[in-house]
Amino acid sequence: MKGVDADQVALLREVLSATGWLERTHQFARALRTSTRDPGGLLLLGTPEEEPWHLAAHLDDESRYHAIPQLMPTLVRWEPPPDAPAHLRVGLDRLAEARRGETLFVVAEDESAPVPLLERVDDARRTGAVILTLDGGDRELTGLAHESLTVPRRDALISFDGAQHLVSAAAGTPLGGRYGAGGTARRPSLRDRLAKILDLVSGAVPD
Repeated sequence: MKGVDADQVALLREVLSATGWLERTHQFARALRTSTRDPGGLLLLGTPEEEPWHLAAHLDDESRYHAIPQLMPTLVRWEPPPDAPAHLRVGLDRLAEARRGETLFVVAEDESAPVPLLERVDDARRTGAVILTLDGGDRELTGLAHESLTVPRRDALISFDGAQHLVSAAAGTPLGGRYGAGGTARRPSLRDRLAKILDLVSGAVPD
């Protein structure tokens, strides 16, 4: 996406601002930034069928680039291979250790969250963890969350992958700033990143 002009960046802002997505994403990202006290305390969990690898990579990038150590995710896996690297070998036992000052960030695209996931989330909430969900609209899952961002399948404007891009990018903006209106604008490749997000939220290209 080299050579993106300012008109495309302005189009992204205009399209999303008209729907309220920028505001909702900014509020959710603020909770993501402030709910975790210490590095390693942001626990990222997907479903047994799908792990949020892509979001984990983006949050890791934002954490490193903006020097926000508490934003670096710990990917919690349902069945990690025993021979995987240490940072990819974190299993569900880590959730039993969740405590106050830590965050469980759940990514579940389907409208019906699996029961084992709901049970794990409920347990983590009981031990004091803050629960954030990026979800497809399951009522039980959103009911367990302190903060949720729901992406309905019927939403023609933004895809679930696009929402993950928006959340990770917004999480890297300065607190008090607005997405796309400063903060990340200092990153040299911002226009390329925004252009890619524009394609993602419009469904023009696969993630």
